[in-house]
Order: sequence, then structure tokens, then C-alpha cells
Amino acid sequence: MRQGAVGAVRLVERDGVRLVEKRMPDAERHRTEVRALQALSSVDGLPTPELVEDGPGAILMTEMPGIRLDDVAAETRLAGLSASASLLRRLHEVPPPAGLAPRPDDAVVVARYRASDAPPLPLVVPPSSGQVFCHGDWTDGNLLYAAGRISGIVDWEAAHLGDPLRELSRAAWGASRKDPRSTAALIGAYGADADEVHQWDAIHAAELWLWFAEAGPPEYLAQLTAELREWET
Repeated sequence: MRQGAVGAVRLVERDGVRLVEKRMPDAERHRTEVRALQALSSVDGLPTPELVEDGPGAILMTEMPGIRLDDVAAETRLAGLSASASLLRRLHEVPPPAGLAPRPDDAVVVARYRASDAPPLPLVVPPSSGQVFCHGDWTDGNLLYAAGRISGIVDWEAAHLGDPLRELSRAAWGASRKDPRSTAALIGAYGADADEVHQWDAIHAAELWLWFAEAGPPEYLAQLTAELREWET
């Protein structure tokens, strides 16, 4: 059983009710997920788990229906990503809870990437389009799908206060690596200006390269390096 991909996640049963238990070794990520779920508990229109219990080292939450969007057929995934864009916009309208960390420091990302043995990229940090409640990892692995709709949004441990276009761009750029049509599907359904969103693409490419360089696996780093060597600079 998997709903989300970070931490140890398993199904448990309490009083005949199936619940999801999630354990994370990082205490700050644990606290962030709790803050996010508490803030979203009274928000209409966003299918998120209900926090049942916050215990030492473990979070207990309701099980969301559906299967992960990365487990469905290509056309269904595309439709699901498009449907998720309105939910992402809805999230960005929700007042962020106190205590959320700020967005990643892009100046640091740029400096680290330029200091590494990586292909050159046109790295310019775009101007801010605001500060909103961000999920932090809006991907097909964290979206559940059932009956023709997004039935669950899971894995809130990376939630932060950040730029809405940066988050949209990260989602679109990441999804496009699996299916290039994903970019237009997400950006169009969100209602953003594509040129403004794509200004962030190189930042996300640099972030991912640094992640693979540190955490692997080596074959992913090699593949991304080859792709970035073809980037127009």
C-alpha cells in the first residue's frame, strides 16, 4: 500500500476503520505535514486527508480513495493533471498556516549549480509573483485519482510559503519529462501565462540535477545531464 512516497507509510485499522500511518525521520517535515493538514481541515474543495492523531514520530490520518495518478494510463494521467490545476489554484488561495518554512532559496540553488560539474543553464531567478500556501511537491505521485476526478492530495511534508508560479512551473516541468503534453495541460488549466511560468524551468532543472548528484541513482543523473547538454543557453 502506498499513498505518497516519502517516509514509511502503511495501512492500519482502528475500531474497524482503515487509516494511514506515516512515519518520517525528519521532525521538521513531520511538523510541516501536521500544520498543513490542520490548516486544510476546514477548506472546501480540496480532497486532503483528515489528521486523526499526531503522535511521537508518527502521523495517523484518514485513507483517501483512489490510486496514484502515476499508476494510470497516459491519457487518464493527462486528464488528471489538467483537473489538478484548479485544485492547485484553490490551494494558492488558502491563507497559509503560521510556521510554514519559506520557499527554497533560489540564489543558493543557482550558486551551488554553477559551482558543480554540471551542464550550463540560463539560470536567472524570476521576479516574485507573490507568497502563497504551496504544497511543495505537486506531482502525479502525490495525486490520487478515482471516478474521473482527483480524489486525494497527499504528502504535505514539503509545504511552504512560496511563489505560486514557481510551484506551477515545477509541477509542469517535472510532469513534462514523462509526457511533454503535461506542460500545456497544467498551465492552461491553471490559467497562468505560459511565458512567465517557463521562466522558472531552468531553476527546476538545476534543483533536480543537484538532487540526483547528491542522492542518485547515478543512471538518473547521467540521463538528466545528457538532456541538459541539449538545453538552449
